[in-house]
Amino acid sequence: MAQTRTALRYAKAVLDLAKEQKSAEIVNADMSSVANAVEASTELKNMLMSAVIPAATKKSALLAVFKGLHNLSSGLIDTLITNKRIDILGEVAQKYNELYNESQGKQVAKVTTAVALTDDLKVKVLAKVKELTNKEADIVNIVDESILGGFILRIGDIQYDASIANKLNKLKREFTLN
Repeated sequence: MAQTRTALRYAKAVLDLAKEQKSAEIVNADMSSVANAVEASTELKNMLMSAVIPAATKKSALLAVFKGLHNLSSGLIDTLITNKRIDILGEVAQKYNELYNESQGKQVAKVTTAVALTDDLKVKVLAKVKELTNKEADIVNIVDESILGGFILRIGDIQYDASIANKLNKLKREFTLN
């Protein structure tokens, strides 16, 4: 919890600076690639969390992996290393993306389905998201066969569960209560 608040503070600070320098979109692209890389790579996560690896080694490794970063993005890495907070880099990048999208009136809708979404279903989901939130959204489809059918829609703090597995669980609870 404390790390999330800390990551949010760093992300807000970087976003404010990026807006002042009119480079928020470029920094957003940097933060997106950092967040995706940290989430996808266990080795990168372990390197960031390691107390054994010196800060200078972490910095040089990060700058080698993320070549061509905007000076605000590389400045964030410097600041996190200086403050001994480099372990939350991925979370800061993710929070920056969320704050940037929010400031642009965009949001990410995560749709979990048993099979991949078709283009026709994407259009329907986007319409439902627009109806619920009055904002545009980018769709991220997560395939999870355990929900059996239907879908689970997550937009920020809102969750709409229309999965078959959820309906079956409700029926099971009703039968066990009686």
